[in-house]
Amino acid sequence: MSPDVERQQQKAKEFMSLLPVTLALAGLRVCEPGKIFSDAQLDARATSLRAAYKVARQLIVEIAK
Repeated sequence: MSPDVERQQQKAKEFMSLLPVTLALAGLRVCEPGKIFSDAQLDARATSLRAAYKVARQLIVEIAK
């Protein structure tokens, strides 16, 4: 397996392990069944998740020190 593929898999595994903390930090509501988000809503939610993920990663780094 190439180093790029291994690194990508490692990043995906890290993201999945931090997902519960990321979702809690993002504070996003669970949508109603059958509800479809608009493109703007999806973009806003993705932005919130990205910001929350960065905070979650930083939190883990600080805790590990």
